[in-house]
Amino acid sequence: VAEDLIAPPPLDVAVIERIEPRPPLGELGLASPPKTPMPQEWRETLLYRPVATSSAIFEAMGRRVVISGTVDIDPDRTCSFGDAVWPCGQRARAALNAWLRGRALKCILPPDVDRFAVAAPCILGRQDVGAWLVANGWAMASPSGIYGKAESVARGAEMGIFGPPQ
Repeated sequence: VAEDLIAPPPLDVAVIERIEPRPPLGELGLASPPKTPMPQEWRETLLYRPVATSSAIFEAMGRRVVISGTVDIDPDRTCSFGDAVWPCGQRARAALNAWLRGRALKCILPPDVDRFAVAAPCILGRQDVGAWLVANGWAMASPSGIYGKAESVARGAEMGIFGPPQ
């Protein structure tokens, strides 16, 4: 085989310039977004033996759930109160684990989400888990969430991460 006729000529990498790709010629060139389950398809699911991985995230029965309406406190976070600096992220996770121990949460989950973390509202008995976390100062309210007033009460009462080390 004649390599000089078939193979491309050697290129100088220094003179190659990357340009932006052209837009697709039509709708068929675009990948369709994945179909997400609609809330009508979501069902109440009992999750037994939940274990908190951080202050507003838990795992149970092969699922990872983020409590919707809350902002998670990373387990590595430290908080300061006066002159004291304490590992509030670890304490927040421990508080949630102690509250959940041996119980089952009822969460509204989409079908088939075993591989992905999903944000969902959950209840323990009649108690809203997100409301409990934020009201006790173990998580913060998301800016667009419904727990803003509970967070301001927890801040004022110096509870959880907003207060002294416990």
